[in-house]
Amino acid sequence: MANYQATPQPAAADPGNTLGIVGLILAIIPCTSTIGLVLSIVAFIISRRAGFQNSKALAGIIIGIVWIGLSIIAQLTGLLTSMMQNMF
Repeated sequence: MANYQATPQPAAADPGNTLGIVGLILAIIPCTSTIGLVLSIVAFIISRRAGFQNSKALAGIIIGIVWIGLSIIAQLTGLLTSMMQNMF
């Protein structure tokens, strides 16, 4: 008599994985970093609630924050430079 084994259950898929990848890609592009940051935060929360660690979403959050911070610094620098040029 043959000894049949049950097929293994497929691994549970992370529900926020695809959204995390999209968020990461958009966070890398400077002009879409805000959208990428928002999508990465949503993906991170979805994955966390499902019990998964979504490192792609976390990377998207970090990169999005860095790009937004750099753009704020660049805008303030440009503003201060134009103010200084108008003074003298």
